[in-house]
Amino acid sequence: MLVLKINDYLKGISSTILFIQFSPSSVLFTFRNMAAAYLWTLFLGMLVTVSGTMGAALRKPVDVPFGRNYVPTWAFDHINYFNGGNEIQLHLDKYTGTGFQSKGSYLFGHFSMQIKLVPGDSAGTVTAFYLSSQNSEHDEIDFEFLGNRTGQPYILQTNVFTGGKGDREQRIYLWFDPTKEFHYYSVLWNMYMIVFLVDDVPIRVFKNCKDLGVKFPFNQPMKIYSSLWNADDWATRGGLEKTDWSKAPFVASYRSFHIDGCEASVEAKFCATQGARWWDQKEFQDLDALQYRRLSWVRQKYTIYNYCTDRSRYPSMPPECKRDRDI
Repeated sequence: MLVLKINDYLKGISSTILFIQFSPSSVLFTFRNMAAAYLWTLFLGMLVTVSGTMGAALRKPVDVPFGRNYVPTWAFDHINYFNGGNEIQLHLDKYTGTGFQSKGSYLFGHFSMQIKLVPGDSAGTVTAFYLSSQNSEHDEIDFEFLGNRTGQPYILQTNVFTGGKGDREQRIYLWFDPTKEFHYYSVLWNMYMIVFLVDDVPIRVFKNCKDLGVKFPFNQPMKIYSSLWNADDWATRGGLEKTDWSKAPFVASYRSFHIDGCEASVEAKFCATQGARWWDQKEFQDLDALQYRRLSWVRQKYTIYNYCTDRSRYPSMPPECKRDRDI
């Protein structure tokens, strides 16, 4: 009975206080919106505790220093280290950005880090966190944070490449200001699905649809990458908004460099043993009802572009979209 009452209460607050205000020139995320989103997440958490219906939670990320799992890849002098390497900052100026990558390559696992994005006028900049294999028909799992003018919301773009084919972009606004505090951005990748998560809220699922003729990242180990770079030819309003270099340097901050994956630098087949890893267990082969509810909330309230519904690009809906509940 208590679960039903909480469900009813959730429905009530979601219909009355969760909203986005639009004006002709900008999207205004008011304090009321932010508080509503916080309450929604809080009550979803209560529902988990009371009902007990949620499957096993993902293992809590382990906070480790940058140097445990990662190395710089370019423009080393544009990375600053703090607190013994437990926190780093990437700097972008008119000369160069910078980036880093994991030491190992992985096939399946749980990968996350905490990121605080470039504050203020970040138009033209892209902060990226992604997994990628290293060949021409590569697999890739992308978080890309597209900067914007001061007062405008960040856009989070996700994409999945399989066998060299991408063009699966989805874009959302976030329900908080990602420049004020650190937030977790995570990927769960197993033989059954890829889940993109923001603070443990699933924002996207890409299922294994090999039976539908859709390739799935299954046998190419990937490294984890992150970078801060200038992309003002496309990142903000399709390239209409250019980077204001008078605001440089642009700074993105990172901590909690968590990797819990099967390292496959030598023998990839070792990682494909079904059921041998915690992320392959039954409770992680699909989202549960609560997680799908959260995903639906993101879909309804914050999605601004979805390739699955773009009929100008795809007159026929891509086959994976229905299974991924992207429509």
